[in-house]
Amino acid sequence: QLRLFSSFSPSSLTLVKCYNSVQGTIYDYGALTLDGDEYVPFRNYAGKMVLFVNVPWPLLTHPWLCLRAELNALQNELGPYGLVVLGFPSNQFGKQEPGQNSEILPALKYVRPGGGFVPNFQLFQKGDVNGAKEQKVYTFLKNACPPVAEEFANPKNLFWEPLRNHDIKWNFEKFLVGPDGVPVMRWYHRTNIAVVKNDIIAYIRQQQQEQQQPQEEGQ
Repeated sequence: QLRLFSSFSPSSLTLVKCYNSVQGTIYDYGALTLDGDEYVPFRNYAGKMVLFVNVPWPLLTHPWLCLRAELNALQNELGPYGLVVLGFPSNQFGKQEPGQNSEILPALKYVRPGGGFVPNFQLFQKGDVNGAKEQKVYTFLKNACPPVAEEFANPKNLFWEPLRNHDIKWNFEKFLVGPDGVPVMRWYHRTNIAVVKNDIIAYIRQQQQEQQQPQEEGQ
């Protein structure tokens, strides 16, 4: 049963761990770059941690503008440790991404946030992340992880059908995929980027410890 309207806040968690029995990997999928010039198979990111983020058109509200810059900072800080941030524009949440693909980068650079802002992470063409026409990689990601919240926003602001419990609830929901292409974490859209960064750092340290254990046992 779907839950609608509430205060639109997470029930209890801002982070969930993905299922252990996931079938397949992101390497079965790919997407067109924002300019449409290149199809990128996600197998290109084998051995990397990949953060999938559905991103909106630049908004007037400051918290969302800050998230753009914070994603840039996250890529800068954790890129050397193997993190790749990927952005997927969508117009399904309050019609916040109304422009054409060709308008998105100029709007970021000159309008909001402006000041010459250029994302340092890969943006792909605008598409659906929920509903009958959702991108297949998002079907995979959502099926691989429990929902981070049970509540949906006001249905008047949601532009897809049908609504499903595992759906993305709003812009800036995030999925972390491990170096083997399997999803490992999913964050609520309002989770602070600093929290996301700390969770990823903890995951990196865990991976390093697991790699060291066989070496120590073999000595």
